[in-house]
Amino acid sequence: MAAVGAALKKILVSLLTSKKGRKFLAYTVLVVLLVIFMPILTVVAVMKSDFSFDQNTLSSVVMSNLSAEQQAQLQLINDTGVAINNAMKEAGFTARTKEAEVLFILALSDHMGEADFVSRLVGCFAEGQTDAQLVAAVNAEFGTEILAEDFSHVMQSIRAVYIDTSHYTDPSTKNNLDLVQYAIEAEKAGWGYVWGTYGLVLTEARFETQLEQYPDDIGEHEAFIREHWVGRRTADCVGFIKAYGWLNPETCEIEYGTNGMQDLSADGMYEAATEKGSIDTIPEIPGLAVWHKGHIGIYVGNGEVIEAMSTRRGVVCSKLEDGAWTDWLKIPGIQYIEETTE
Repeated sequence: MAAVGAALKKILVSLLTSKKGRKFLAYTVLVVLLVIFMPILTVVAVMKSDFSFDQNTLSSVVMSNLSAEQQAQLQLINDTGVAINNAMKEAGFTARTKEAEVLFILALSDHMGEADFVSRLVGCFAEGQTDAQLVAAVNAEFGTEILAEDFSHVMQSIRAVYIDTSHYTDPSTKNNLDLVQYAIEAEKAGWGYVWGTYGLVLTEARFETQLEQYPDDIGEHEAFIREHWVGRRTADCVGFIKAYGWLNPETCEIEYGTNGMQDLSADGMYEAATEKGSIDTIPEIPGLAVWHKGHIGIYVGNGEVIEAMSTRRGVVCSKLEDGAWTDWLKIPGIQYIEETTE
């Protein structure tokens, strides 16, 4: 039972963090149907295995086993999901759409036929909410008994792997303002640090490959990485920057060597930069890189840096003045534009 619940969580997270999953929310019908018969605590059990599935196969299996009545219900689920997505954007909560989708799929599907369901759900959202405050608002509105801890467990898995480009200035280009947004979201999501990685989700199989390739750099941290970073996105210092450069805005997949971003080391990126200077001359331009020999980070403005710092710290935000930075640079492959909005 626990294994099935963990697999369901894996399906749910994968669907809600992929472009395909967002476009075809109806695929989640399998999760909805099975959740009815399973305790919520089982569904949010921590997923440790490398369970995998194919979304197209999952969709065809689900559809082939549904009656006409169930297919009509499926259509209603899909239409409601689309309506939630659109309403969240209109309300200014685009970055929190996943939270609304999780609440709908895991706890509120029985209410979707009620009058003003979508507007009532969106009305539960407010600026600066914690997960507990959001869940409390939903429980009060719909008479449900959702546990904030259960909701947070599911959202933690989604936030750890999801890359949201909906609020980027121009996702079609690689520019400094979107680099800053990417870095801020990665720090909030708790990305980890693993030598030689560049933003992909660290599966068990991928970690074994990295461990074999870099035994001296990773071996002594093996137990810590398995406990803290497996299942999350990870990068080393320069891999953190390259992950944004290699990010496909259409699929939100990180594709090695794409978009004109060279595969350089931290020192190689500094050497390749045509505009750079000593750290005491750094201009107030969000999205510059800051560097000292062997290490690099992203200056996000207001005297702050976001960097993939170390194995035990992961991706963190720190004060520029607290670092050992010696130089700043404009990152090769990044277009630098003026910031026009706060």
